[in-house]
Amino acid sequence: MPVLNERAYLEHAVRSVLQQDVDGPTELVLALGPSTDGTTELAVRLAAAEPRLRIVHNPAADIPVGLNAAIRASIHPTVIRVDAHSELSPGYARRALETLARTGAANVGGVMRADGRTPFQAAVARAYNSPAGLGGGSYHGGTREGAAESAYLGVMRRAVLDEVGLFDESIRRGEDWELNLRIRQAGHRVWFDPQLAVTYWPRESWIRLARQFRATGAWRGELVRRYGRRNGVRFFAPPSLVLLLALAVVVAVLQLTGVFGGVLSIIASIVYLPLVAYAILVIAMALTPGKPADPPRSPRERVWTLAVLPTMHLSWGLGFLAGVLRGAHDTVDASRLGSRNTPLP
Repeated sequence: MPVLNERAYLEHAVRSVLQQDVDGPTELVLALGPSTDGTTELAVRLAAAEPRLRIVHNPAADIPVGLNAAIRASIHPTVIRVDAHSELSPGYARRALETLARTGAANVGGVMRADGRTPFQAAVARAYNSPAGLGGGSYHGGTREGAAESAYLGVMRRAVLDEVGLFDESIRRGEDWELNLRIRQAGHRVWFDPQLAVTYWPRESWIRLARQFRATGAWRGELVRRYGRRNGVRFFAPPSLVLLLALAVVVAVLQLTGVFGGVLSIIASIVYLPLVAYAILVIAMALTPGKPADPPRSPRERVWTLAVLPTMHLSWGLGFLAGVLRGAHDTVDASRLGSRNTPLP
């Protein structure tokens, strides 16, 4: 578990891991970054009270560096990647190990089930769980078990990790997708099991969400530079939205200044149609009620949805274009560098 500034979430995440019921010994290795919110002190207290919990230090705070340090420090033949911003569902580890054995896969993952405790976080979670939000990847709500391109978090065979060389420490975001690409290229199988579920708590503020998605987009752009069309088509939707919006602004200026007039202006106005369709999609997301089993959506959550979806898509798209044009370089997820989290109930 890589950890940085997660005081509000760490104890719940650790508890969800240590309460997993599996046949055989287990351990939890925290890759602890240089936190500033009391996370380090909390992690030390938890480790002192739990013999299965160990700490390795990750002074660089990069996720793949921390993951590799934790994997190298671990002693068991199966590695379950977990996240301090997430909670494993009961029975997750047992089911994953059974699926790993049943399918012969090298890596098994399930559904990332986003949740929120404030109107803003609930709006973000709804976007995460919708195909309109994050592009409809299997782990955002898939229902059919089978071979997959990647896996959320992942339950992995240590021997395969050693074979392919662990995580690429030059990639700060999207490192899981890149690892799974190498696993598949080595002839192994990555598997999606919808019966596996992990609760994910999104970022708690608009600025942190924008920073997270800009960094994620930049690193996806870097992955496109490195691996080209091995990246799925869905990754090109947000940058296309950004380019379309920029083109619409140019057309509007030319129309207002009289450069475009008459038939030419009418033809140029076609550029607005996809943006109108996108606006309708965002409004529909805000107005549509949730699933019958979901709690009622508050007016504040609906209003936040109008801001959340464009923020996610435009921030990601801007980051993507920058990553493609000049590379991600030292881009970091600045949303992880500070924390004002309210403890979970």
